[in-house]
Amino acid sequence: MKGYLRSEKTVPVALVTPYGATPSSFIAVASDAKISPIGEAVEGSVGHDRIQQSEAGQSIGEAIRYWYKLRPGDFERIDVDIQVQDDKFYLAPTGYKYAGMRQTRTIQRPRYPLSFNDQEQSELWGRQLQHVRKTQPDLWRWSLEEICRVAKDHRPDTKTPYVKEEDLLRASGPLKALGVELGPYVGKGFDCQALFQFLNYEPYTAPIEIKKASRGFEYQQKRYSPLELSRVVILCAQHDLPNVPPNVDVIQLESLCSVMAH
Repeated sequence: MKGYLRSEKTVPVALVTPYGATPSSFIAVASDAKISPIGEAVEGSVGHDRIQQSEAGQSIGEAIRYWYKLRPGDFERIDVDIQVQDDKFYLAPTGYKYAGMRQTRTIQRPRYPLSFNDQEQSELWGRQLQHVRKTQPDLWRWSLEEICRVAKDHRPDTKTPYVKEEDLLRASGPLKALGVELGPYVGKGFDCQALFQFLNYEPYTAPIEIKKASRGFEYQQKRYSPLELSRVVILCAQHDLPNVPPNVDVIQLESLCSVMAH
């Protein structure tokens, strides 16, 4: 990380939230550099690597507190894991310690946090489903019936002839009841934007691709701007995409139907 930062001088930062990565206005700056008033990296002598707020309205510590719902208090330290992806630093908090606290508390780094399919079912999704089932049992039962109804029409053994991938949008109502609100289906770029609202966390937006089978996403991985995060969620009936990229989540209706029914 230090070598990469020394060569680049400044590197944009994407903050990893409980839902996954999100763009930010934070910038990592090398110890021998600073940012000029016009936003360019110039020679500096601060003497340590750092993350600057840039246009962000809060510090990186406050941003972590906001996303992970940490209690008020002065941080003595925050432990982070950093990976280079999309020519950015993906910064994931892994622990924190308040002033006067004896031990560092762990923050679990999310692994495919918005995935729910036959191969990967995230802990975040699991807690959200339990919450809806406990607090809104009638809505839970209706969501289950509707999701299973849509999934049935896309199964190989009961598939409706000529059914299109857009038909999966019939599940938008029950998905909203589970915390996933789908935006308009558009004809350019990603199919739609989604708003995720799980548990007591802040709302999170991510682009959605609608696919009969997740393997159909492979050709699109090279179509989108390198200036953006490679973050995307695939909503599909069947999950058959091998080696899912680290910044891609897959929601499979058939898997939701199966797990919710049990």
